[in-house]
Amino acid sequence: MSEEMKKTAEAADGCEDCASEKACGAGEAQAAEEPTVCDEQAAALEAARSEAAGYKDKWMRTAAEFDNFRKRNEQTRRTAYLDGKADILVKLLPVGDNLERALTTCDEQTRKGIEMVLRSFNKLLEDEGIEAIDPTGEEFDPTFCEAIMSEPSAEGVEPGYVKEVFLKGYRRGEKVLRYAQVKVTT
Repeated sequence: MSEEMKKTAEAADGCEDCASEKACGAGEAQAAEEPTVCDEQAAALEAARSEAAGYKDKWMRTAAEFDNFRKRNEQTRRTAYLDGKADILVKLLPVGDNLERALTTCDEQTRKGIEMVLRSFNKLLEDEGIEAIDPTGEEFDPTFCEAIMSEPSAEGVEPGYVKEVFLKGYRRGEKVLRYAQVKVTT
């Protein structure tokens, strides 16, 4: 046991030399002139309490810091997981594009089968929170579209609008997974 802790324990029990508080010299002239053993023990007790409060404060700060680390780490893992899923889904998007192209050049029986597959593909995207970006007729927005062609605007048509979409874009929330490739009027 450290010396300060022994003194603290003695101070809590009371002064060994005193039979009562009055015997310590409290209120006597002699106590005012020189510190007594009880005064020393009270000072040691106060120092120990201050040290304990410092340790408690450090402990609480460490616990809060660890809690913040845990939350930050959880968020990082969640973001990494969602980004990994998005990477896989981006690789699947050309499959959907090819299914849509196949619809334009097939017979009726094949069309029904392709439409079923395409519906399940679109359902998968919807379940993952992915929505298509199809800005046909809207003003060109470079945050969602990539202009790969331009065309002079016809009379009565304002420049800067999307005339045609060559490849649909996709996004999850505000994050663009694939930019729509479009033709823009100039």
